[in-house]
Amino acid sequence: MRLILHTLFQAKSLASRSSLLIMLCSVFFVFVANGQEQSDLKSIQQQIKTKQVQINQQLATAKTLQDNLKVIEIQIAKAARKLNKTQRFLDNNQQKLKILRKQQKDYLSSLSQQKIVLAKQIRSAYMTDNYDFAKMLLNQQDATNFERTITYYQYLNKARKLQIDSFNLLVKNLQKVNAKLINNQSELEQLKGKQLEQQQVLKANQTERAGTLIALQDAIESEEVKIAQLQINEKNLLEALTQAQQLDQQDVTLSGLGTLKGRLLMPAKGNLRKMFGKFRQGQIKWKGVVINGTPGDAVIAIHHAKVLYSDWLRGFGLVTVLDHGDGFMSLYGHNQALLKQTGESVQAGEAIALLGQSGGQNRPNLYFEIRHKGKPINPVNWLKL
Repeated sequence: MRLILHTLFQAKSLASRSSLLIMLCSVFFVFVANGQEQSDLKSIQQQIKTKQVQINQQLATAKTLQDNLKVIEIQIAKAARKLNKTQRFLDNNQQKLKILRKQQKDYLSSLSQQKIVLAKQIRSAYMTDNYDFAKMLLNQQDATNFERTITYYQYLNKARKLQIDSFNLLVKNLQKVNAKLINNQSELEQLKGKQLEQQQVLKANQTERAGTLIALQDAIESEEVKIAQLQINEKNLLEALTQAQQLDQQDVTLSGLGTLKGRLLMPAKGNLRKMFGKFRQGQIKWKGVVINGTPGDAVIAIHHAKVLYSDWLRGFGLVTVLDHGDGFMSLYGHNQALLKQTGESVQAGEAIALLGQSGGQNRPNLYFEIRHKGKPINPVNWLKL
């Protein structure tokens, strides 16, 4: 009898449970027919009822905690996006500083050389003035020499003027570069302060998430509740995809993935765990793979596509689903933040999310699926490993 009860609560579908209940009722009938006391039958029925109530209560508690988790993880995503944006500004600012410092160095070097040349010209002009320029002109023997001397001195004066103008321009450019350096340094300090504030917000959100996650794990401790949770998660995913497809206008330029088997990009850097097809809980199997990675790393599109779904989904956390055309879809779950919105077009290799551990994960990873006409297919056979 205990074996039948255990099997009843392990059943993966309502149909299976109904069959087992019929079997159980038959057993009850035999028991009664054989003279079992009516109280025994009531006791067993009460056990079933109590167990079902416990499962329903745990599922209700889990749902409340999942709703809380959703709010927290969306806050984390918001903070992570801001932090990512600030980091890009910081990187850009530091690159500009590097260019400006090189310009400053080049201008200082050019000014040093210009000073040497200008000093020689000034000394030459000083010596010429002491020699008495008028006397030197009057001592010329013929008109040709006279004209040549005039041309030579005009050339010297012009060269000296150009050198002085060039020197002044270098000084002005150096002043501009120095001003930009000061401004960029100030921006850099502000960005660093902003980054520190965002990191503190993110840390506080992550601490709150950790507490909610512990409570959630306690709520779904039993095998029966874990199986029920996975069934609910899968049902929610299918409903979300169906609804998104109904609202989506098919992009005729997307030709699918049919000719790209074994050539698709890896969606993230990290250790690929080949989970597809393996048992996950009870009789429920993995429908995708997991890539263990670093929080905040880029999650990229495996091929050009249109964003079909981009939101938080129970069991999957922050998830993006891409439509590649011809019935092919790719799913990217457990993200820290989503970078693309529903309806946007993306190119192969373009960042669509930041790797994370949303959806109640204990460690940062990407959950990845490929589906064709709604049916999961093994991503390992399609990725370029």
